[in-house]
Amino acid sequence: MKRIALLSDTHSHLDENIFKHFEGCDEIWHAGDIGNIETANQLAEIAPLKAVYGNADGQDVRLVYPLHQRFKCEDVDVWMTHIGGYPKRYDIKIREEIKRNPPELFISGHSHILKVMFDKELNLLHINPGAAGLQGFHKVQTLIRFTIDGKQIKDLEVVEFGTKGK
Repeated sequence: MKRIALLSDTHSHLDENIFKHFEGCDEIWHAGDIGNIETANQLAEIAPLKAVYGNADGQDVRLVYPLHQRFKCEDVDVWMTHIGGYPKRYDIKIREEIKRNPPELFISGHSHILKVMFDKELNLLHINPGAAGLQGFHKVQTLIRFTIDGKQIKDLEVVEFGTKGK
């Protein structure tokens, strides 16, 4: 069993309120636009970090983290990328591959809009954790915590931990 903290779009900012939400988590997953390698390193000091780079990330992040990560967590096939789209509206760059070889859990960031959706057609759970940083149009900083236990994705929790401008 693994407890996961999932975030995206930090854009080099880790709010002081975020750290308490990593307690009890076995891994931190970051779905891109980390901002800089120092931010990634700070997260990796808390718990093992799985991450992908986003469109706003520079070479320091891109040299360490890939564009896509496809991996097993427990018995769940996971695909994480930054620009992925949503069920019925997957990004053109991944559309054919996700239809040909769908994961069980598909994670993306980029939109700064928190969404959890089940794709009935591909039989997968899609999660976008919203944005944890300050850059962008979102008003509330968010992340998602959940547990993977064997084949089960459970105990999903939406965490709002900061409001921009306050």
